[in-house]
Amino acid sequence: MFRLAAILYSMIATSVAGTLIIAALTMGYDTLVPIVVVSAVGFVVSIPVTWWITKQITSKIV
Repeated sequence: MFRLAAILYSMIATSVAGTLIIAALTMGYDTLVPIVVVSAVGFVVSIPVTWWITKQITSKIV
């Protein structure tokens, strides 16, 4: 399950962080600090999302 989660995390974290960065840029936060904070939040938020999606996938297989 860890290998699947690692693969999914690389895709989910990029998508979530990218979406949050785009949202921050459209709200006018276009300096370095807000973009770094938002991207860090995106990578941290992606951990439980990845865990949940991995659990859903593995429960369907078994």
